[in-house]
Amino acid sequence: MVRTDLVQTQQIDGTLGYAGSFTVVGRTQGTVTWLPPAGQVIGRGNRVYAVDGTDIPLLYGRTPFYRRLGVGVQDGPDVRVLETNLKALGYGADLSVDRHFSSATADAVRAWQHDLGRAETGAVDAVDAVVEPGAVRVSAPVGIVGAAATGDLLALTGTERVVTVAMPVDQEQLARHGTSVRVELPDGSTTGGRITDVGTVAQAPQGSGTAQSGQTPTQAATISVRAALTDPGAASSLDGAPVSVAFTSDRHDNVLAVPVSALLALAEGGYAVETVSPAGRAAPEEQATRLVPVKLGAFAEGKVEVSGAGLREGMAVEVPSS
Repeated sequence: MVRTDLVQTQQIDGTLGYAGSFTVVGRTQGTVTWLPPAGQVIGRGNRVYAVDGTDIPLLYGRTPFYRRLGVGVQDGPDVRVLETNLKALGYGADLSVDRHFSSATADAVRAWQHDLGRAETGAVDAVDAVVEPGAVRVSAPVGIVGAAATGDLLALTGTERVVTVAMPVDQEQLARHGTSVRVELPDGSTTGGRITDVGTVAQAPQGSGTAQSGQTPTQAATISVRAALTDPGAASSLDGAPVSVAFTSDRHDNVLAVPVSALLALAEGGYAVETVSPAGRAAPEEQATRLVPVKLGAFAEGKVEVSGAGLREGMAVEVPSS
């Protein structure tokens, strides 16, 4: 008999993937000369694609470049994005990160352009870089090497590993932002996760149509729940794989528990466990046992919470061998 925490869970199917979805759209004259393969991860400063042999790098930010940035341009958040990235890439030791494009900004741009093998103009055009919130992963090349560098070129995701669950609305109380879950992966291993997003709009079952009067729908409406894996490496590079997510439905901390198989049904009703005296444990052939009635509590992971007179932690109980 042990003192432990019993956690009851509800298993719901989910899908393993990556957070975020982005599309890179080509907006310049020229020919696509390089595209990354599916699965490649691209970080700040690395090339996203190439046009006419010129690499187009990735910068991090929330405001895309939409105009030419140079000395004299009006202050704005896109200038801050540029300066933040120049600083992070090691350009412009004296550069102040703000919304103003200064001569120091132009000098940092020239140094960056030099290393990229571009003309050192000190100005940046809207098509000179791809701006995304962070590192990205290529889910699929959409464009074609050798074709015009316009239109959709790449489908991207973020790099954070997430599980998405279609949670029935009658179970949405199980999903709370920030709470932990356990994720069973396709190979049978498990890893932890933490809920990062809980949808607020219910989705009707696909193909359900309009229910006729007196009919009960065969599927429930759902909300989308997303959980980030606490160990991203546990899932390798799996994408779109089915998983099972265990949500905590109830928790009982610091309770006395025995294996469920130790329970004995009493003829008069209720349950008992067969305890073994300390002396009996020293001499198995002379074991002294007695039945102790118990009140049952929570069941979880093959154990059951028990309470009753005379029960204590460490007490030995009989468990059938099999």
